[in-house]
Amino acid sequence: MTAGGPDGAHADESVTVTDRRRIDPETGAVRDASAAGPGPAEAEPVVGEPASGAAADPVAEGEAPAAPEADLAEAQVAELTADLQRERAQFANFRRRAAEEKQGSVTYGKQILIDKLLPVLDDLDRAREHGDLEGGPLRAVADKLAGVLTAEGLAAFGAPGEVFDPELHEAVQHDGDGAEPVIGAVYRCGYRLGDKVIRTAMVTVTDPAEA
Repeated sequence: MTAGGPDGAHADESVTVTDRRRIDPETGAVRDASAAGPGPAEAEPVVGEPASGAAADPVAEGEAPAAPEADLAEAQVAELTADLQRERAQFANFRRRAAEEKQGSVTYGKQILIDKLLPVLDDLDRAREHGDLEGGPLRAVADKLAGVLTAEGLAAFGAPGEVFDPELHEAVQHDGDGAEPVIGAVYRCGYRLGDKVIRTAMVTVTDPAEA
């Protein structure tokens, strides 16, 4: 079957029309499936359209892969953790230095006060040697003062018979010529505040007594 085409078409071009109806309109009989031709359901799928039910490709849709974002997040977490650890270490060092400075200030304040009380202790020692502290209220005062200072870490050193140590004892007189001198008489006691020597002892040096 041929027919004239639209304006501008060649007259000799033929047009083929395929009848895809399964029922013959003239006889009413059912046509063979091969003779009827492919139906609409059997048409070829359009190229470029994704099939129904298929998962969309995130890369094709322009979405960035998740792996680089996860790596970036892990790097940021690691960096923040390192910063936090440094800050904690610096704070711990600051607290330690502050505690040391505070303790040093307390010790220095004690030393200043005790230095001012050393002449009072010397007077009490001389009074004790003369027997003035055998009884009475002065002895109670001397004992209380000595107890308070001992509790604060003050300790006296330098007694007759001790081995002479030039770092701890100041020798004002040498009565012997032995290789291992000892303390003879004590003119002034030495004192330690904790492990620190705050005053050396003033003594005389003599030879040790024979066994």
